Amino acid sequence: MIWETVRLALRSVRRNALRSFLTLLGIVIGVAAVIAMLTIGSGTTAKVKEDISKLGSNLLVVRAGRPAGRGPDQVVRPLEQKDLTALTEHLTGARAISPAAQKQVRVIYGTESITAGVTGTDSAFLIARDWTLASGRAFSDSEVRSGTGVCLIGETVRQQFFGAGDPEGEIIRVNRSSCKVIGLLAPKGYTGFGQDQDNVVMMPLAAFQRRVAGNRDIDNIYVAADDATPTSELLTRVEDILRDARKTPVDRESDFDIRDMTQIADTMASATTTMTGMLGAVAGVSLLVGGIGIMNIMLVSVTERTREIGIRLAIGAHEKHILIQFLVEATVLSLLGGIIGIALGLSLAGIASLTLSIPFAPSLAVVMLAVGFSALIGMVFGFFPALRGARLDPIDALRHE
Repeated sequence: MIWETVRLALRSVRRNALRSFLTLLGIVIGVAAVIAMLTIGSGTTAKVKEDISKLGSNLLVVRAGRPAGRGPDQVVRPLEQKDLTALTEHLTGARAISPAAQKQVRVIYGTESITAGVTGTDSAFLIARDWTLASGRAFSDSEVRSGTGVCLIGETVRQQFFGAGDPEGEIIRVNRSSCKVIGLLAPKGYTGFGQDQDNVVMMPLAAFQRRVAGNRDIDNIYVAADDATPTSELLTRVEDILRDARKTPVDRESDFDIRDMTQIADTMASATTTMTGMLGAVAGVSLLVGGIGIMNIMLVSVTERTREIGIRLAIGAHEKHILIQFLVEATVLSLLGGIIGIALGLSLAGIASLTLSIPFAPSLAVVMLAVGFSALIGMVFGFFPALRGARLDPIDALRHE
């Protein structure tokens, strides 16, 4: 019986094709908007996590900072070698500890030149920042200690100077100092803020301080937690060690800042998820509008088919049969709109992912929820018209013109 009812519902939809299309348009727009917003939001969240992960996984970044409660003219106390030594000797639960100092300088090879970010660091930097080598080797311990003029270059620098060629063994100039290329960094691409991570030259910290920076300051200390240690626990250990090394009094704020990249990633992902939910809720309002349109057209349909209903009741149909017929018709109409809306929404999300360069992240759960919700809309908003048709008096219905 149910299949016969569905067949009748589809025949009714085909019989009034234009009116049916205009009715389900609200559902189509609502479902498409919800699917597109949630899929784009999921892709954005994945993109944020991916960009943060490029900086390193389970990573703490220590930076110098002005102590709280002091005047604006207070000079920021930089990080020093003794701070790094204290962490290296006393910190447990870290798989890599690496210093870094950065500066934008002109890098020259032959007649070509490029402004690149030059980073002074050690070989542990590659571990802390989850960076691999496409070719060549990392700095040796002796090169780091002596400040030898060797360097690693990023893909952008390689393409500018050597095209697709092998840069290993070539000599480039960094801030008027010669530097031998010993390795090529694997590409990392752009961050979410538009920064080219491959436009970089890395050299031993001592060489950078002597030849480029002209001082012995350290801008950052990267601390990567091992798999068994949460970054929140490691952060407390780092803070205690640095406060002791920098002789910070108990009653004074720390003159350094520690950023937990895991927490930053989670916070940004949570923010994008919340925004996605809000946009999805706003888009969902159009589903209610579509439901009202279905109720309206079903009321019209009941009025138009009053005589038909009267005949069916007169020859033995029960009220529940009439009720089921109109409920199924409303549900079928809503489901058709939902299916079309899903296809449209995924198409829009796919176009957006290509345009915005974000992952295309459709969710089966969201698609199934959209199907179920569109069917529910049809049943809820079709119930009153169906009930009205089922309760028609057969005699009055037969007299209806």
